Amino acid sequence: MNAKVLEERLIHIYRHLHQYPELSHEEFETTSRIKEWLIDEDIRLEETILKTGVVANIGNNEGPVVAIRADIDALPIQEKTDLPYASKIRGKMHACGHDFHTATAIGAAYLLKKEEEQLQGSIRLLFQPAEEYGAGAEKVIKAGHLEDVEAIVGLHNKPDLQVGTIGIKGGPLMAAVDRFKVVINGKGAHAALPHNGNDPIVASAHIITALQTIVSRNVSPLKNAVVSVTRIEGGNTWNVIPSSVTIEGTVRTFDKEVRAHVKERFYTILENIFNTFLMEGDIKWYEGPPSLINHCSIIEAIESGAKSAGLETIEPELSTAGEDFAHYLEKVPGAFAFLGTSGTEDWHHPSFTINEKALIKGAYFLYSSAKYLLQQQHDVLKI
Repeated sequence: MNAKVLEERLIHIYRHLHQYPELSHEEFETTSRIKEWLIDEDIRLEETILKTGVVANIGNNEGPVVAIRADIDALPIQEKTDLPYASKIRGKMHACGHDFHTATAIGAAYLLKKEEEQLQGSIRLLFQPAEEYGAGAEKVIKAGHLEDVEAIVGLHNKPDLQVGTIGIKGGPLMAAVDRFKVVINGKGAHAALPHNGNDPIVASAHIITALQTIVSRNVSPLKNAVVSVTRIEGGNTWNVIPSSVTIEGTVRTFDKEVRAHVKERFYTILENIFNTFLMEGDIKWYEGPPSLINHCSIIEAIESGAKSAGLETIEPELSTAGEDFAHYLEKVPGAFAFLGTSGTEDWHHPSFTINEKALIKGAYFLYSSAKYLLQQQHDVLKI
């Protein structure tokens, strides 16, 4: 299969996936199609306890194992692109490009399969479910598919980078993600008689304001952190003080110590405000994936893969978005890269698009990087 034929096939795969998006843990049809596309090229599937997602292997059992990871789930977003291959599933869309990631990994698999007999080890393909909401990476790890892996590589499309460029760096790249939900319970009353109640709206206003001091006054200006309150709900009419208010939001950090300190300050601020305003409060803290930290020992091999793929390597900006690929990097050496796609909108936007010319470039990047990593790990083991 020459490059032109491969590109056309990847475009077909990408467009099919884009038209039939499935949410986290619902990727049954996506799983079935990925298996078909791999079996078409006689790529070996691995047994798994995962209900959705695909694991496959290329190569032999003599030598190290290097993994390529792609995520496969979509988002609950109504598409607004007017593309001829727009989502056919109302209220669901590949608005983060996981269809693109899947297609590029399949392309890499096709290229690697052609050289299977020459590989000095094996390449494991992880088509991971539930990246968006379900901690799919942790499920893959618990299923044992990372136990014998020596190194791992992955990519994410980057709409603001041009096709032909790729962002690679060692160290932190994406943020740890935490979510909070706080219910502030007071006492309802007539708006004209506030002294008969205990107003949770006033308390919530103080909480929202005070939370902003965590970043401005408790985190070093040389560090990074974000605290955002994104939802507030309370009351249902103009002349009644409600009995409760709910606020939700997110915290993003890159450093473990900063992450712990922000959480500590968050709880302290809320508890003190509850006491000050005589409120009862219910705090829920949902810990998401850790900060994605690339291993510097892997970067040279990844950069070689990018060069072989004809990509221009640039220094990427840190992203405060989260990515559960970070869980893999806590277990094995690896790296994650931002591939330029010349998109029209950023991730999770209903008009999000990708330039299809980036598909073949992503496939060659994953293919080349996996080979360089395999060679690197082979040399290490020989020593």
